[in-house]
Amino acid sequence: MKNYIGLDIGGTKILGVLYDEKGNPIIKRKKKTKASEGLDVVMEQIFKVVDELLEDKSLELIGIGAGIPGLVTDEGIITFSPNIPLRDFNLKKILSKKYDVPVIIGNDVNVAMFGEFKCLNRDDLKHVLGLFIGTGVGGAIIIDGKLYQGQGAAAEFGHMVVNSDGVFCGCGSQGCLEAYASKWAIQEFIQSQIKKGRKSVLSEILESGDVIKSSAIEKAYSEGDEVTVEAIDRAVRYLGIALGSLINLFNPQMIILGGGMMESMGKTLKSKIIEESTLHAMPGLMKTVEFSLSVLGDDAGVYGACQLISNNK
Repeated sequence: MKNYIGLDIGGTKILGVLYDEKGNPIIKRKKKTKASEGLDVVMEQIFKVVDELLEDKSLELIGIGAGIPGLVTDEGIITFSPNIPLRDFNLKKILSKKYDVPVIIGNDVNVAMFGEFKCLNRDDLKHVLGLFIGTGVGGAIIIDGKLYQGQGAAAEFGHMVVNSDGVFCGCGSQGCLEAYASKWAIQEFIQSQIKKGRKSVLSEILESGDVIKSSAIEKAYSEGDEVTVEAIDRAVRYLGIALGSLINLFNPQMIILGGGMMESMGKTLKSKIIEESTLHAMPGLMKTVEFSLSVLGDDAGVYGACQLISNNK
């Protein structure tokens, strides 16, 4: 039996799934990343996940795909990864040598987007963009049915400047989309308004120092909490600016909206996002683009990693 492994390597957990040649999942394993304990420990955790997936000695592994947050070159070298101690690290070479199979490494959002795209199973779709809105904002580009990664770090849509005189982003630039539309940015805005004396149902969570979950933001929004509604409307407005520009640039057939915020609020916000995008896209281009919500959830990364390696063998 020939098999692929898909890995989703994050700052807190490593998820691995063994797939058959048709992309059907067989076994799933998860371990803590233990990023704070250093590079050697992280690699041990990755090996443990892969080794447990390969306990059945009748399996024939023919490829490993992996997604990881950060900047990844075409050669599979991770030049930088937030929250994981991997700097100028050739993970592709190490995994390929240890397991004697082809390996492909990609940015986690790019890889997850490719999984969502392949899951659609539509032969008519060739040109698709993905925008993933969670703690940060990530993007991905599919051109002619293939994942486009530039020199390895393409589609950083979260760092498109949507307001040149705007607030500063964590990347050091000013007015990035991520500084307005990410969960982090929404929380920062709500917190700033509470400090000005405005009331919000989220005040207690923020005063305790806890991070607001997307589900809590959705609940506050649905209850009509004034500050939360203002924060979300602000985020949607800037998403529309970015998406309108992306539609003008790429003329895509579809845009997939994913990430934690969209999982919680996508059905509520989808029509508003389309409406705002329409204000900034050329009318003729807007008419031909579909908007879709992601469907794979936490499995997008591992499924995308499997599809990436199986489509590049």
